Amino acid sequence: SKATVSVLYWMCPTEPDTKKRKKMGIEAWYMKSEVEDQKAENRLEPNEAVGVEELEKLGVKYFAFPLKDGVVYPEAQVPWAPKEDEAKDEDLAAFREEHGMSYADIITINREKLPDFDNKLKAFFTEHIHDDDEVRYIIGGSGYFDVRSCNDKRWIRVLCKEGQCITLPKGIYHRFTLDSNESAKAMRLFVGDPIWTPINRGQEADEHPARKDYLTKYIADEA
Repeated sequence: SKATVSVLYWMCPTEPDTKKRKKMGIEAWYMKSEVEDQKAENRLEPNEAVGVEELEKLGVKYFAFPLKDGVVYPEAQVPWAPKEDEAKDEDLAAFREEHGMSYADIITINREKLPDFDNKLKAFFTEHIHDDDEVRYIIGGSGYFDVRSCNDKRWIRVLCKEGQCITLPKGIYHRFTLDSNESAKAMRLFVGDPIWTPINRGQEADEHPARKDYLTKYIADEA
């Protein structure tokens, strides 16, 4: 059942249209322990929704940037920057400036645009950490970001759709997959030069400074 879906919402500091953004709430729920199809919802029965407080404790944040009329993004561009004569999303620009996100690129993940699609999607779904925050703004399609719960024993699935931006703190164990629609276009945002390399779960990741910092900052008080 989906009767108890959790709707999460963080306000953009340059919010021009509160009602419009609140309609873009994000959904999160605890996953089944066994996953046969990574692109399925994999909800528990009955559904066990995850609230905003729990995601905030994990350091996961969400912002809504509805796509604006006249603003067009390419299918892929690495790196990406709007041209001088192109329409711009001033709210997104203000968000990037506030958080020092100087680098951006755009990728499209589907069978047509991503070479070696099936193997790439399997790699994205391998549990890992980064030593930098992961910031993804979905500008087309949709996908799932899975993060480990506070006790590190359960998965929380977060659905991100067009116009939604999610931030995962460095050091958090997570993974990504498309949903059953099998297509997403995303803007990847970084502070400074981009860091692409995932550190898959294992001793190296457990002992990495980013992981230790994450545990100290977000998990120590919950233990």
